[in-house]
Amino acid sequence: MAHRITLVPLAVALALGLAACGGDASSGSPAATSTQAKGATGTQAQLFDPCTGIPENALTTAGLDPATKQVGVGGVEQPGWEICGWKGADYTLGVFSTSASAAEFERKPGNVDFQDITIAGRAGRQFRVEGAAKDQMCDVLFAAGQGLLQLTLVNKNAGQSPCERLAQVGEAIVPALPA
Repeated sequence: MAHRITLVPLAVALALGLAACGGDASSGSPAATSTQAKGATGTQAQLFDPCTGIPENALTTAGLDPATKQVGVGGVEQPGWEICGWKGADYTLGVFSTSASAAEFERKPGNVDFQDITIAGRAGRQFRVEGAAKDQMCDVLFAAGQGLLQLTLVNKNAGQSPCERLAQVGEAIVPALPA
């Protein structure tokens, strides 16, 4: 039973991240319907798979345990998405890959407080999901050739700002993400 409880924050983070992305976390039906995205040339580009694309050394440098890897939302893969999450000592990180655009995220009701941010030299858009605890959760979007990449961090304990922590964790993770 204890093992199941420790996965709850990661599942919640991934479900909220999917909801922020335009999917319906309650039904498991994301807005995108394919694991391929149209690139700038109009050709189909494969979505980045964070489970295989982020090296183990980047995860450990970020304070994440590679052995805690969870694919999908609550262990369930979502069509049109590549999703992976890991746990740190007192936070979880979810990485989402989709063909959606930043404009779609910004138009989605419930996504609020957008602001520009730079992590590891890469420009992104930080935001939060309305109703999510400000002291526990932070999201950042990065444009990519295949569409968009999203990092979602959930603090297990109040203390350090989740957005400050996401910026720190991102210093190790963001360089592994495709442009």
